[in-house]
This record gives sequence, structure tokens and C-alpha cells, in this order.
Amino acid sequence: INELIQKRQLLEAFASIKYLEDETIAERDAERYKDNPQEFVRKSKDVDLLYNSITNAIQSIVVGTLEHPTVEDAMLTSLVTLIAREEAAHPYTGNAAGPGSDLLGTPRNWREQWREAINESARRRVQRVPMASKEEENSWLDLHLSFLQKHLSEDLRKIKLSVKKCYPEEYQVCDMYVQAFHKAIASHLQDLSQRPLEFNELYALLDWVANTYRSELFLGHPDLKPEIKTENLSLLFTPADWDKLKNNYITSAKGKIKSYFGNILRLEVMEKWEKEVHPEVKENLYHSSLSFDIQTIIGEHMKISGAISGSLGTKMLELCLAELHEFIPRFGEEFVAWSTARDSPIFVPYFAAYINSFHDLVSGLETVFKVYTEELRQILAAVTRNCTNIFLNKLRTKAQPILKKILTKDWILATERPDSLVSAVSQFSEHLQHMREPMGQELLRDVHKYVVREYIVQVIKPRRKMNRETRQQVSEKMNQEARILNNMLIDQGSDSDWLLPAIHHIANIIGEKKKDKIKEYVKELCQDYPDIR
Repeated sequence: INELIQKRQLLEAFASIKYLEDETIAERDAERYKDNPQEFVRKSKDVDLLYNSITNAIQSIVVGTLEHPTVEDAMLTSLVTLIAREEAAHPYTGNAAGPGSDLLGTPRNWREQWREAINESARRRVQRVPMASKEEENSWLDLHLSFLQKHLSEDLRKIKLSVKKCYPEEYQVCDMYVQAFHKAIASHLQDLSQRPLEFNELYALLDWVANTYRSELFLGHPDLKPEIKTENLSLLFTPADWDKLKNNYITSAKGKIKSYFGNILRLEVMEKWEKEVHPEVKENLYHSSLSFDIQTIIGEHMKISGAISGSLGTKMLELCLAELHEFIPRFGEEFVAWSTARDSPIFVPYFAAYINSFHDLVSGLETVFKVYTEELRQILAAVTRNCTNIFLNKLRTKAQPILKKILTKDWILATERPDSLVSAVSQFSEHLQHMREPMGQELLRDVHKYVVREYIVQVIKPRRKMNRETRQQVSEKMNQEARILNNMLIDQGSDSDWLLPAIHHIANIIGEKKKDKIKEYVKELCQDYPDIR
């Protein structure tokens, strides 16, 4: 009989064991073993061992079904016949064998053993899917899940096309295998989730479970329908474990987003500020990729997270905004520190570019991401104020040495170029036309007002007396410089027309010798500037 079992001639083996079992039962009932109970125990044990050998053979055949390139149809068909004959030979009575009693004539539960073998087969197939170590491959989990998908898809196709036809409908063989694989995968993923996973690995796991497992990429593939069904499958993770995975993902994302924002700052410093690369002009505005880069990071992470679950997308957006609120002040501090440490010609262009980018950032967050931006606006306003102060300080530093020369001997004798002040101011004002309104216009007004005011301050300071010829010369030079200065600022977009006559009024007063004419000029000055004292 053992030889028959080894040769997988299980139907013949079963018939022989059944004959031996029936014979032993008949002899027991006829009390043939009354005087020799040990002989009965030996024969009963032989029957039990032989049945167990068939059980092992059944398990081996089922487990090996998916291991071989081709399915042995005849073997599986005979297996079904074997199980049916055993169930007919040992009908279930509901009375289990008691402790110490023999198992003769009792059901061998080979159908249940068949189910267990399918579970074991699935478990082994899952465990054998290739998995590189993290040291060998950075994307080890992505690769492993891809292999898992590929190998088990092949197994399921094989079950649908070759295995299913060997079993009667009542076996529901496709459902059995799907459930077995599902349970094996769930257990395997649970083990993987216990590892110390990083952001990309957590995303790979969450995304695979949420978007690949039941999709057309895997269990829902058209080639597997309609036999392979997913409707009745339980969750791969319990709700609690799923929430834990998502929370770990968000926690690990914090460092990732901070790193991405940090890279933006690092590239600005190294590739633009340090190399003094002038910003591009797009639609007459200085352009920085700052807003685009930030929104891209937020958008991509919100999109991939939202594809896993809507709530995860929302959490990712909240995290990105929290990191952004920390990043913007840090960015501003770095820019202020860099601009304070050196006198760079690209400071004002980048100041303008970042103001433009801040505007685009707020607009994009409000329109694309539907974000309430009041807190961000306050943060950006503080950074803008700091940069504006640097801008005005640099303007003063450039302009004051030139302004202080007004009415000096060298200035009067025209050894200084008449446009030297204009040139100094223009280094700042010319860039403001490329700054988005209203900020650009407001700053240009401040520049215009500052220069005119400081010019007049220098002129009206107590000085030595000048003769008529010198006063006339000073008046002409002031009018000339005022024209050049005002024309430049107006050309650059200043709308401060009210400032245009100021220097001219003072120049006319200085150059006039007639008292009544001087009074007339003073009257005009007071009419244009009623607050003058």
C-alpha cells in the first residue's frame, strides 16, 4: 500500500486501506481480538498511519500544483474522486471519536486537508517572492510588491485556466485560492509593516494596498474575470493598523517636506545668490521659481496621499502648510543675512522676484488648494518688511554720500557728474517696474519721496553765504538735477507727480535776487506743499 501511495496511485491505495479497515472493524465486532487486544491496536494503528500517508500525499499534490510549470490534470481529477470516495466511505455522523478510542471508520476530513493545503501553498508562494535587502536596493519594497503582484497574477491565471477545470463547481476552487492568497498576503504585509519603514516605503505599501491590490493591475485584471472575485475579501489591514500606517506616513513626511523646502533654499543660495545669476523677466516681472517649486511639492504630495484616502490628502496639505510657515521666515532670514553681508547687484532684482513669487504663492494656495492664507500672509508681510528695510538702508547707503556733496564747492564747480545721484538711485528704482503691483509702485513712491526730501534737506542746511553768481549757478544745477531725477523716476513708473515741483521751487528761490519774486516763489511752494513750515 505504501508503494501505491509513493507512486501517487491513491485510488488503489485507498481501496486497499479501506478493505483493511473494514476487515479490522469486522474482526473487532466479532470479538476476534478479545484475547489479543494488542493485535487490534497494531492493526488499527496501521490503518491510521496509511490514511495519514494519503493525507500527506494530498497535501503534497495540492501544495505542488502551482510549483510545476504545467498542471497534472489527471492527478487533480483523481484527487477529487479520492475525496468523494472517502466521504462516501466515512459519512459524517456528528459523533467525534473520543479520547483513547480507535479512528476506524471515522471521517478523515480530506476536503478540509485540501483546503489547508491550498492555504499552505499560498503562504509558500507569497514567502518565496524575491525581496532584496535595503542595502542592496533602495527601492526594495517597491520592487518586492511589484514581484508579488507579477508572480501571484501568474498563479491566479494558472488557477483560472488550468486548475479550476479539474474540480467540480462545489469546490469553488478559485474562491478558495483567492481567499488563501488574500490571507497570506495580509499576513505578509503585516510583517512588513512592523519594520522601521521610511517615507517612500510607507507610501509604497499604502499605495499598493489602496490602489493596486484590488485594481485592474492585480486582482481586478480583466484576464482574471469573472472567476477571480474581490467583493467578499476582508481588509488587508485592520482599521486600527491601517490608521497606524497612515499616521506613520504623515510623521515621516514631516522630515521629507522639510528637506524638500531646505533644498529649495540651498539651490537659491548656491546657484543664484552666490553665483549672482540675474533672475529672468517674464511678462515684464522678475521671475523666481520659488512659488512654483513650493506648490509643486505640496501638489504632488497631496495628490499621491489623496489617492490613498481623502483624509490622508488633507493631512498632507496641513503638514505642508505647517512646514511652509516655518520655511518662509527661515528663507527670509537667509536672504536678509546674505544681502546684509555683501553689496550685490542682484539683491534688488531678487527682492522683486521674491515679492512677485510670494504673491503667486498666496494666489495659488487660495485658488488651487482652497487654503485659508491669513497666517501665511502675516508671515510673508513680516519677511517683506525686513527685506524692504534692507532695500531702503542700501538705498540710503548709496545715496547719502552723494547727497551730502550738494552745495559743496566740488558740487558747485560741477566736478561731479550731474547724473551721479540719478545713477545711484536708479540701481534701486529701475528694478521696481518689474515688481508686481501694488508693492512695486508703493516702493517707487517711497524712493521718489526719499530722494526729493533728502535733496531738499541738504539744500536748506545752514551754509556759508553765496554771492549772486554762485546762487544762480546753484539754482541752474538744482533745476538740471531735478529734471534728470524726476524724468528718470517718472519713466520708471513713479506716479508721484506732486513731488516734481519741490526742488524746482527751492532752486528758484535760491537763484532769485528780487524780494517780491522770492515771495512769489515761496507762495507757490506753500500752495503746492501746504504742510511746509
